[in-house]
This record gives sequence, C-alpha cells and structure tokens, in this order.
Amino acid sequence: MKLPADPALAATEAHAFNLFARPWVFIRGVPSLKFLPPEGPPEIAFAGRSNVGKSSLINALVGVKGLARTSNTPGRTQELNYFVPEGHSGAEGDLPPIALVDMPGYGYAKAPKDQVDLWTKLVFDYMRGRSTLKRVYLLIDSRHGVKKNDEGVMDLLDKAAMSYQVVLTKTDKIKDAGIPRLVTETLAVLKKRPAAYPEVLVTSSEKGEGLTELRNAITVAIGT
Repeated sequence: MKLPADPALAATEAHAFNLFARPWVFIRGVPSLKFLPPEGPPEIAFAGRSNVGKSSLINALVGVKGLARTSNTPGRTQELNYFVPEGHSGAEGDLPPIALVDMPGYGYAKAPKDQVDLWTKLVFDYMRGRSTLKRVYLLIDSRHGVKKNDEGVMDLLDKAAMSYQVVLTKTDKIKDAGIPRLVTETLAVLKKRPAAYPEVLVTSSEKGEGLTELRNAITVAIGT
C-alpha cells in the first residue's frame, strides 16, 4: 500500500525545484567586506576546508557546469563569490530570491600566512556580521571526517549563534558501508554544538547524490 505524500514536503520540493531550475549567474567577487552587495535577499553560504568540493557542489546544486571555479589547487577561491538566479535587475523591487556565497577555503597550510589570515578574517567577519545570512553549510570531506580546523569554525559559528548544517561531500570516494558510521560520528560531534542543525546531509557532486535533499534544506532555511 502506497502511503500518501507529505503535503509539506511536496510543497518544499516544488519551491526548491522552481528556485534551482532556472539559470544561475555569478554577480560579484568580494575581496573585503566593503565590497559586499547591499543586504537584500537571503544568503546561504558554503564553508569548508580547501579542496573539500565547495565549488563542485555549488555547480551541481544549480546545474550550471563551471559556474563556480573548481581547481585541483587548494586555496584558489580567495573571495566571497556571489551567485544568484538569472533574470533580476538587482534594483529595489526586483531582487533575486536568494544568493549563494562560495567562501574561501580554510586550512590550506601552503599559502603565505598573511594571505591565510586575510582570507580567514574576511570569512569570519562576514559570518559574524551579515544579517541576511540565513545558514552556513559546513562541508566536510567524507574521506577525512571532522578535523580540528573544522571544529574551530564550529566554535566561531556557535559563538555567533549562526545556524549551520554539516554536509558530507565526496561520498562516492568511500565505501557505502562506511557512510552510516561517518554520519553517526559526525552527529556525535555536533550533539553539544548549540548552533548546529541536528541533521547531516550526505552528498556526492560527481554522482548527483543528496542534491535534492540539500536544495530542500536551503529552501526551508530561507523561509520560502
């Protein structure tokens, strides 16, 4: 016997489809806070260690190959990169419904320390002070799990009372049998984290897995 569909979930999925099915465009790279666009649409930011797969996940999420720059060289993203659905002028009354923000990766030891410090300050100041930022998705490479520098970012997010949710990336790179254990271990880390959303999302940009769930979560987070 087929169970009836959940009306709330069906509505969320419909909103998410409409939001992400349209073309998306890059609008601005922000090297410092003074270059931030005016606060308007809700923003969703993606944080994570260098080479965790942020750009690949954003490209897969919006279905635009090459929108966010990807590289085998960790630390390539050095700005806050803004992406919005196409077709909005940006003027008052014609703002996009959402902006996705690809933040510079952290934890890349080979970059000069002063450069790392600048990137880190930009990201942390943005997360602390942006009123339109609705949620941070903290990406964790499933091959490595939560590392010390990830927990440092969690400390900051908790202190700022900034809602965040962990997204496991590159799950196609590990055995299927290891995923439930990794989710359990990650949830155990998050249990004492006051600002952490108590659910872990499991994704693979390469295989397209978990993207529907992530789109739905974003749609709920921005309140559409």
